[in-house]
Amino acid sequence: QVHVAESGGGLVQAGGSLRLACASSDRIFNDMAIGWFRQAPGKEREFVAALNWSGGGARYIDSVKERFTIFKDSAKSTVYLEMNNLKPEDTAVYFCAVDYSGRIRVSDRVADFGSWGQGTQVTVSS
Repeated sequence: QVHVAESGGGLVQAGGSLRLACASSDRIFNDMAIGWFRQAPGKEREFVAALNWSGGGARYIDSVKERFTIFKDSAKSTVYLEMNNLKPEDTAVYFCAVDYSGRIRVSDRVADFGSWGQGTQVTVSS
């Protein structure tokens, strides 16, 4: 089982940028996918972005397309979420997690992911 930990959250003004990191202390194999999710107070956890470790196409929720980019550093076993033009509605705790199933198309379902990290808080002020 892969263990992951998130970092990089913080407080930023609307229009600003943050880069989140999801670092693994274990080897990530090509049949795994790493996903980013977020949960705002009083709301359900929702998918944000994910990619297959093998390098297949990334997937994003519509509300972050053109603003967020997910990418990996294989040497560091780390997946990043570059967030630009942040909006107050992006405020949430951001989590990363692992899909072990080897799907050809990366999933956007919370239930398909496990090995959740503890999360990192992102707060965007207006």
